[in-house]
Amino acid sequence: MSGLLNESFELPCGVKLQNRLCKAAMTERMSDAGCNPTELHCELYRRFARTGAGLQITGNVLVDEVHLESRGNVIMDESSSKEALKSWASAAKSPDNQVWVQLNHAGRQTNRFHTQKPLAPSSIQLKKLGLFGRPKAMTEHEIMKVIQQFVYAAKLCQEVGFTGIQIHAAHGYLLSQFLSPKTNIRHDKWGGSIENRARILIEIVKLVRKSVGPSYPISVKLNSADFLRGGFSEDDSLEVIKMLDALAIDLLEISGGTYERLAFFEAGFETKKDSTVKREAYFIDFALRIRQVSDIPLMITGGFRTRTFCEEVLASGELDIIGMGRPFITNLDDISDFLAGSIDHLDARIIKSGFKALDDVAEGGYYAKQLIRIAKGKKIQNNLGGISSAIFFLLHEMRPRFLFKRK
Repeated sequence: MSGLLNESFELPCGVKLQNRLCKAAMTERMSDAGCNPTELHCELYRRFARTGAGLQITGNVLVDEVHLESRGNVIMDESSSKEALKSWASAAKSPDNQVWVQLNHAGRQTNRFHTQKPLAPSSIQLKKLGLFGRPKAMTEHEIMKVIQQFVYAAKLCQEVGFTGIQIHAAHGYLLSQFLSPKTNIRHDKWGGSIENRARILIEIVKLVRKSVGPSYPISVKLNSADFLRGGFSEDDSLEVIKMLDALAIDLLEISGGTYERLAFFEAGFETKKDSTVKREAYFIDFALRIRQVSDIPLMITGGFRTRTFCEEVLASGELDIIGMGRPFITNLDDISDFLAGSIDHLDARIIKSGFKALDDVAEGGYYAKQLIRIAKGKKIQNNLGGISSAIFFLLHEMRPRFLFKRK
């Protein structure tokens, strides 16, 4: 079946995507003791590559060994195994697809099982199930170190064979924390105005581009808003997008929310507009505002479930790339048929625990376990319940850190 979803798309840097479907980032949680990728990563991404999606973006790859988003994250720094990274990049490639690494620093969203004193723009604690310690406000030296960590990791991605990178500035992680006036109350050049709050992101993009050159794809993942009173707003987001537009990045992915307000999980997004509900995708209304201020190629992830709707938003020019995450788990064997047009609808599965405070933990645990099963060559466990999923997640995070010493 022909259609816009199957058409190629050329990025500003000159790289061409073979189609408009992206396997969006999902945390894999399966690194080895040195926080390097394993054969599980390789097998998982071979499976993703066989779907025919034109772009794959890895789950959270951290630039700092202390500030993990989850146990089992891959870390990219001076201690990383280049051979393991090369194996992962090679396994993920088909003859025509692109494989980008999502680079991140968790900041205050690093839980107590990793560190009791995470770094953040300001000493404002994330209060959620008692899992997060009070952060230390970063010094100028620590900010500059983080910028260099992103630059080093981006260059390493290029060296080992990944075809691009995505800088994660959404979902309440460190760069998102800098952007939000709720979590950034600094009075120096890194806080206050939106220009100051965006400074760390803009500096990272500039220096990464200088390091990797003009023809290597750079993407940014950005919140439309964090959906918290006094937090990062749509107007803030548009100002940041204007700054990114001037830097000619290659793809902007729009999402929303933080650990306090999980708008990026279907089960946790309770403030969707009626128009968004009718039109499947989250954040789709915001795309129209972006188009008024920026020409950056645009991708939205979250909510897409029918090929018909994908074609609709591509034809209207609202989006350039369709991002999907969980369907690459629940409907992995159907993605190629979805692209071919022989399947129009993919599943939307919401996991509930029966306890609101645990629902996002259950959701994360459910999909984490399924990814590991797929990587082991097993079928997904459809009957896995919310409580079992939450227990799996918490036990996974609680594994002692001494078991994960790096060389």
